[in-house]
Amino acid sequence: MTESDGKITEVGADGTAAGSRRDELAANLAEVRKRIEAACAAAGRDAGEITLVAVTKTFPASDVRLLSGLGLADVAENRDQDAAPKAAACQDLPLTWHFVGQLQTNKVRSVASYAGVVQSVDRSKLVTALDRAAVRAGRRLRCLVQVSLDDQEGRGGAAPGDVRTLADEIAGAEALDLGGVMAVAPLGGDPAEAFARLAGIAAQVRQSHPEARVISAGMSGDLEAAITCGATHVRVGTALLGGRRAIVR
Repeated sequence: MTESDGKITEVGADGTAAGSRRDELAANLAEVRKRIEAACAAAGRDAGEITLVAVTKTFPASDVRLLSGLGLADVAENRDQDAAPKAAACQDLPLTWHFVGQLQTNKVRSVASYAGVVQSVDRSKLVTALDRAAVRAGRRLRCLVQVSLDDQEGRGGAAPGDVRTLADEIAGAEALDLGGVMAVAPLGGDPAEAFARLAGIAAQVRQSHPEARVISAGMSGDLEAAITCGATHVRVGTALLGGRRAIVR
């Protein structure tokens, strides 16, 4: 708490005034929802079909709390070392945590303890490890197959030809539920073309697994193209939270 001109102001964990940060996040959230509604209207879709996932990497748990208070229920992280303490600090909130980064098998046990959704499943070894960890934790994990839409190393994702096999493996696992597919648009490419390809792959998966209806695609700069191509989940960071900042715990 700080006192200025006789007024007491609550200060958030990142050192900013909590009230002003809440106002900033509320304005950003309203603008993102407006974009989603406009994209859905243009595509002849219902905005209620879209799940907005806030990507809170590099931002503190105090921002997650503010977003939860504004009605957001889905939060994503891409690094376990950041996600685990943040999830622990917010365990009293009604949130679903999504893990969206490349996941190494030595981090699986930790991720399985807090994540409700793992969006970045891209190899058989990871399916086996996640299933074992979920069984050990007594939890069920919803998993998406991450699809590679380019050949760039370091971004993760299964080759399109391997997606159906991975989907079968997830669906057959003891403690995993197949949710659908996820992808990131190629750098410098046409996102609409990439997301149209993803929609086709998703349709192939649904031929064998009709319940796998999630298509996670689109971020701050290309969510409209993703929604036009059938995305059910959009992962938004910068447009909601602003430029990256160091996490303050």
